[in-house]
Amino acid sequence: MKERVTLTIEKEILLKVDQSVNGVDVKNRSHAVELLLTKAFGNNKPSKAIILAGGKGTRMKPMTDFIPKTMLRINDKPILEHNIELLKRHGVKDIIISIGYKGEHIKEYFGDGKQLGVNISYVEESTPMGTAGPLNMLRGQINDTFILMNGDELKDIDLEDMFMFHRKNKGTATLALTTVEDPSSYGVAVMNGNKIMTFIEKPSKQNAPSKLINAGLYILEPEVLKIVPEGFSMMENDVFPKLATNEKLLGYVFSGQWFDTGTPDKFSKAAREWDGLD
Repeated sequence: MKERVTLTIEKEILLKVDQSVNGVDVKNRSHAVELLLTKAFGNNKPSKAIILAGGKGTRMKPMTDFIPKTMLRINDKPILEHNIELLKRHGVKDIIISIGYKGEHIKEYFGDGKQLGVNISYVEESTPMGTAGPLNMLRGQINDTFILMNGDELKDIDLEDMFMFHRKNKGTATLALTTVEDPSSYGVAVMNGNKIMTFIEKPSKQNAPSKLINAGLYILEPEVLKIVPEGFSMMENDVFPKLATNEKLLGYVFSGQWFDTGTPDKFSKAAREWDGLD
């Protein structure tokens, strides 16, 4: 429950507050002040994140013949490192990386994460387990709200604001959604308010229900683990539809940069245009 308050603030400070308002992530002056206070008092983010980095990157061959796709470099850093930096920037330093194909390269490069100022541990997929299957290996380690994210995309998301959205709307699962000009290569979200009702897979540009697509980062409650099937399973096919049916799947639309790196053309575009994290 919110209450109205009156504040007296130095003009210079108020100017800086107003400069953070963009109408999307920070909607107005009141929202900006609320975000700043929430960040100052903590409890504004999940403490743990799981990064999925076990894929083979088949579409990126021959670049991935010897290293996993998440270790391909953009701006002289592995894609995976950009994702770790996103988490660190928002104070999420307890990170589990799910590795599979040529995962030894990831372990050798990042180690325990201390050189990056984070704590990294690993789960190893002896066979591919999809985007949901690795969660079965972590049931005893997850007891609170957590982040699950793909390690092969570049994204700039305000994780604290997304977490506040998740909590405010009592989400079980909140998906980060990004806007693309042509959504015909992706699953497109069908929304009812802030709830995701379903995804339409690869619609034509003219028939797409929106331009909002899954950005590959989720804030999840531990109860999601209860509906993850054993063995190979996919969040997109085996988990999210069940949550959507029960109106427990939220969509958080963000305005920061996002790049798919799954094909040579998309990788090249990301390498040219990615500005890095602010």
